[in-house]
Amino acid sequence: MGNDWHELTDLTGDRAFAVTSVRLTGSGIAIEGDFDLPPLARLRYEDQVFVAEFLRSHGSIKDMEKAFGVSYPTVKGRLNRIASQLSLVEVAVEPPARTAAASADDVLAMLERGEISADEAADRLRR
Repeated sequence: MGNDWHELTDLTGDRAFAVTSVRLTGSGIAIEGDFDLPPLARLRYEDQVFVAEFLRSHGSIKDMEKAFGVSYPTVKGRLNRIASQLSLVEVAVEPPARTAAASADDVLAMLERGEISADEAADRLRR
């Protein structure tokens, strides 16, 4: 089944396409109409694989560098390009009260995972 989606996205390329029929497997029921694809399904197959790996690696850019054999800026650039194709929802959540020590630990952990640069970590620690 996974190859079918890959083949479909290869055939359509970057062109938009419409889904007009859905068949429920094993039930004989088919529904016709115009169905919108979820935002992730509108991405190129290669970008879907990239997003899936990003989730599998728990958002570790360092792991992404290893998995795809590319540099930090390349991973960040590709994530930014993919994000620009998605209509992201702004979520306003008040962060829990944090101590300076906990915040410093978080910054150092992000640096260790390769999620931020040394310069970015220094800037955050100064704040």
